[in-house]
Amino acid sequence: MSAAIVSPMVAADHAEWLPLWRSYQAFYRVDLAQAVTEATWARLLDPAEPVDGAIARVGGEALGLVHVVRHRSTWSVADKCYLNDLFVTPAARGQGVGRSLIEYVYATATRAGCGAVYWLTHESNETAMRLYDRIGRRSGFVQYNGAFP
Repeated sequence: MSAAIVSPMVAADHAEWLPLWRSYQAFYRVDLAQAVTEATWARLLDPAEPVDGAIARVGGEALGLVHVVRHRSTWSVADKCYLNDLFVTPAARGQGVGRSLIEYVYATATRAGCGAVYWLTHESNETAMRLYDRIGRRSGFVQYNGAFP
């Protein structure tokens, strides 16, 4: 497989982004409301939002996506960059597409002056974790979720 070309999302990417976004949701067995999908797409394109994304293509075919959120931190002066979503089509996994997307995030975070990049994955996502263990380090923190009382 040729090297992936990763480029920032633009409005014309919607038709390629949407099936990747839906496949990402299917991988995690979630079905987000259409309003969430529409809001996510609008945020990705809005330069006033601290959210953006990119698509990875090989031979012109969209094979992966990444979404990032830049935010303040109480632990540093510099913003942090949260790699919110990363998806690579099953046929392209293990071919360097995921690594290219993460390298894009690192470069984007550096240009934005962020002090760190971090991300989460489900403990069952062993394929992705093999890549993540080579690129990053586990923080030791455990994430909790809950509804407001």
